[in-house]
This record gives sequence, structure tokens and C-alpha cells, in this order.
Amino acid sequence: MKWGVIATGGIAQTVTADMLKVPDVEVIAVSSRDVTRAQAFAERFGIKRAYGDYRELLRDEEVEVVYVATPHAQHHEVTLAALEAGKHVLCEKPLGISSAQVEEMIVKARTEKRFLMEGMWTRFNPLIRKVAGAVAGGEIGEVRTIRADFGFRTDFDAGHRLWAKETAGGSVLDLGIYPIALAHQLLGRPTHIAAHGGLAPSEVDADAGILLGYENGVHALLRCSLVADLGSTAEIVGTEGTIEIDRMYNPTKVIINGVEHETEDRGYRHQIHEVEIWAGQGAVEHSDMPLTATLDIMRTMEEVLDQLGVDYADIVR
Repeated sequence: MKWGVIATGGIAQTVTADMLKVPDVEVIAVSSRDVTRAQAFAERFGIKRAYGDYRELLRDEEVEVVYVATPHAQHHEVTLAALEAGKHVLCEKPLGISSAQVEEMIVKARTEKRFLMEGMWTRFNPLIRKVAGAVAGGEIGEVRTIRADFGFRTDFDAGHRLWAKETAGGSVLDLGIYPIALAHQLLGRPTHIAAHGGLAPSEVDADAGILLGYENGVHALLRCSLVADLGSTAEIVGTEGTIEIDRMYNPTKVIINGVEHETEDRGYRHQIHEVEIWAGQGAVEHSDMPLTATLDIMRTMEEVLDQLGVDYADIVR
């Protein structure tokens, strides 16, 4: 399929580099608010066309699918416009910054009959698929608890997207989404949510400790942080065994009941390949990252942010 990339930041560069390693993928257009940045990006990756506005890219009839790599606060606007223009969409996580936004995007995708997926690349990692299969197959018995962390220390900078309120920064939407998504994938939607953490001077969350509760006492203990180096590991403990995951957002090794399983780090290529297949078949969503799951995860994050005292109402459109 022929792809367009919207935005030219660090994540766009990383994903585009992987995109070009996937057979049959052709990236033909890129856009940025600064056309010179789009031109430099196009030259670096051998892309035919560079636009100074994402709307120009969406009018490009050759583009079939777009990868949205803008800051969080623009995901809703850009994704709706792309679906309206008849493009399939892979949008960086989180898909939106409120459940109402996500619901609107889902309705639009289904109305326009265009593929839409949040870029939760972790779900397509072969080892995460193996972990999910091991849990579903009862290899560790009944899961009783999940512990998952993702955090690193970065200096506060009110103008940086991680810290700025106008870009919907903070630890939960950027990092906490990974452990929350893992808990959702393995345990489903929680019946109880409790969160505690600190706020940055910019009124976004600096860190959070999250408890997700389920029936019969099953629970997930999750942490995310922009002010402390938590690492990125996860442990899933069942009545008959344990699973350990290192670099839980993109593992190359997991240990299931003491047995190591390894895979090559292929980055975002698994995810891009799946979009190619499912969008090419005319699907609206992917069974491994369904839109209902994205909405459930957003609702959990929304509740966590509410308990932390983070309010993005003034930037939600």
C-alpha cells in the first residue's frame, strides 16, 4: 500500500525507518507544519512528496493509508480528517485524549468503512503474542496479579511535549498506557480503579501508581513515571507459574515458567505488516487490537487522570 506520514518528529522518523523495511510498503508523502522539515524528512527517507500542511497530504489521491505521528492533542482532529478523506489510519497512541474523542473516531471509521488502529505496537510483538497465548492456555494457571512498570527520569521542560499541557503530556498517556494496555489485554476491563501520583508545574501527571481490581481479588499493580527510573519490566503471576517480561513495551526475551523465549527485535515492522494485511482486506479494525479495546483502555486512563487531578477539558475539541 502507499503510505503518507503526518508529522516529522522522533517517533515518525523511527517508525518510517521500520516501515521502509516491510515488503510492499511504499511511503510516498510526508507533511509537517514546517514544509522545510517535511522536505528534509522526504530527502532522508526517499519520499516523493513533501507537504506543508496535513490537509494537502490528505488530498493526495495516491495515498491510501496514513500514519499519524502528531502530538496527542492533534490525534483526534487529524484522524477524523484522514478518515473523512477516505484514508486508512494508523495513529500513534493514545488514539485520543478522552473517551468521547475515541468514540467519535470509531464511529467515523465504521461510517467511512476505513481501517483504524491505535499504534499499540506491543500487541504485535511475537513474544507478547506468546505470553497472551500462554495465559489463555492456562500455562501459569489462573492469573492472580500483574505487576508492570514503565518510567524514566527526564528534566522538566514546560515546552516539551512530555510536560506541556497543550500537547496532553504527562506520564500516563505516554508511558502508563503500556502497562495499562497489558493488564487490559490479559485481564480485561477492571471493575475497580485507584490511582495516586504527583503533578508537574504544568499540571500534567509526573508519575502515577495505579491499582486495577478485578473479580475474585485479581489485581494489577502498575506504575509510570517521568521523574524516576522505574525501568520497563512486567511480571504475571498465576496459581501455577510466572511470566517475566523485560522491556515490556517491545521485549526480545520473556521467561515463562523458567523457560526463556527470545526473538529478534524487529521494531515496528510487525505492526506495519499487520496494517497492510488488514487494511488491504477491507477490514475496519484488527482483531488483536480492536477498537473496543482501545476505547476501554482510554476509559481507564481517563479515570486515572481524573483521580490524579489532571484535566484536559480545555484542549479537547
